[in-house]
Amino acid sequence: MALAAGVPTKTHVLNLLHRLVDGALTNQPDVTPPEALTLRKEPQANVARYDGLRRQDTGDTRHAS
Repeated sequence: MALAAGVPTKTHVLNLLHRLVDGALTNQPDVTPPEALTLRKEPQANVARYDGLRRQDTGDTRHAS
């Protein structure tokens, strides 16, 4: 079943085995998300912000560690 789904990973195989043992259905219909959940603007990485967090400030600025 994992090979047929195209996901032959250990996690997927174990998930399928647990579903078979529990008697849960494994052939559920595909879910179509509502239009309200459509991504309108793709997020972009902001590496400058990340680099700014990595800088060692000499002031009183503290970051969680």
